This record gives sequence, structure tokens and C-alpha cells, in this order.
Amino acid sequence: MKKVIFAISIVALTLTSCGTKKKIAALEAQNKECQDLLNSTTVKLNLCLSEKEALSKQNDYLKQNNSDLINSTKEITMLSTKGAQNLEKSLESLKEKDLKISRLQDALTKKDSVTLALVTSLKSSVGISDPDIEINVEKGVVFISIADKLLFKSGSYVVSDRAKEVLSKVAKVINSRPTFECMVEGHTDNVPFTGNAVLLDNWDLSVKRSTAIVRVLTKDLGVKPSQLIAAGRSEFIPLVDNNSADNRAKNRRTRIVVLPKIDEFYEMIEKEMKNQKK
Repeated sequence: MKKVIFAISIVALTLTSCGTKKKIAALEAQNKECQDLLNSTTVKLNLCLSEKEALSKQNDYLKQNNSDLINSTKEITMLSTKGAQNLEKSLESLKEKDLKISRLQDALTKKDSVTLALVTSLKSSVGISDPDIEINVEKGVVFISIADKLLFKSGSYVVSDRAKEVLSKVAKVINSRPTFECMVEGHTDNVPFTGNAVLLDNWDLSVKRSTAIVRVLTKDLGVKPSQLIAAGRSEFIPLVDNNSADNRAKNRRTRIVVLPKIDEFYEMIEKEMKNQKK
């Protein structure tokens, strides 16, 4: 009986031992699976952490780049605004310059018309058509230039008979404008004067010729003395170089400078310009 019980005990222990080994083996297998899963999960976690870090850096870069782009956009906007403002100022400046140029052109055209009107008025009013008598207008001043050969003999300050006919036309101009003043200028060439003891030089000759014409205008042609000014310019304002006989003849002249009052000056111009339009 004891032997049977002992045998049964041994069998039970053997069976118990086999069951434990199976459980241990199963647990070890399960533990291995868990360990493999943990290792795989750890690898994936590390990979995710690396990707997260990379994405974080990329995100920081994108943020900075976006900020830079925003700042650049602002700068470009500011530059565009300034550029537009500068362009607008440039266009305004060009418009102002164009307007000034247009006004200057209009003024020059008007000036030419005024000069033509005044010269036409003077010539037509006295019938001056002699080529040796020139009428010009400069800056509102009328210049009547008479060649020396029409007035004096060479080296003389005695007014010739022919000169009185010429001066009568000039007197008409002066008498038609009683409020105008007229300066009678004598001009010579550069040949030194050696005629007589009365005249010292070309200064004396030019002044003597001027006063001689003033006397004819006042005593013979009825011009008011208060309107006249006698002046001598000698040889120092030549029209051309004194390098030939013809040029010296051009420089020997008497110039009558008509100095009108501004209001009457423009009235005369306006009247003549109206006549031209008819």
C-alpha cells in the first residue's frame, strides 16, 4: 500500500513539474514578445522624437522665413509707395517745366509780335523806308539809327541840308509822342580825329554831332528841348570791327534812343496789333 501511495506521489510531482516548465516557457515566450515589442516601440519613439526635432527646427525656420517675408513685403510696400510718390513728384515737376516752357514760348512769340507792331507803327507813321535809317526795338526801347553819310561830311559836325529832310521824319516820331524822351547819341569810328584845334578827339566829335542834331530838331523842326538828351559815345560801341572802310562807315552813325513811358508804350503796341488783325 505504501508503495502505491509513493508511486502516485512521484507521478503527481512529475506531472506538476512538467506543467510548471510549460508555464515558464510560455511566460518566457511572452516576455520575449513584450521585450521585442518594447524594443520596437522604443525605436519608433526615438524615430518620432528625431522627426519631431527636425520638424520643430523646420517649423522655426519657416516661422523666421515667414517673418522675413512679411518684413520684406512691408519694405517693398514702403519702397513702392515712395517710388509712386517720387514718380508723382517727377511728373508734377515735368508738368511745371512744360508749363514754364510753354509760357516762355508764348512770351517770345508775343515779344516778337510786339516788336514788329511797334516798328511798323513808327515806320508807317513817318514814312521811313530809307535803308540807311534803321528802327529796332530792344527791351521796350526804340532805337533809330541814321548812317553818318546822311547827316555829316567826313570829320565835320555841321549838319548837311539832306540831313534836315531825314531828321524831319525823326521829328515826326518824337512830336507824335510828346511825353517820350529821346537821347541823341553820336558814334564815330576808331580813326583818331586830327581836324582842328576846336575838337580834341573822337569824344568831342561825337558830342558835337549830337548837339548839332539836337539844335536842328529843336530850332528847325519844333521838337521840345525838354524831350531831348545829347550824348557822345565816341568809338567805343562799334556795330562791327573797324577793320575796313565799309565797316568804319557803318560805325559812324547817329542813334536816337526813344524812351517811352510804359503805359503809352503798350497803348501804342495794342493799337498797332489791333490794326494788324483787321
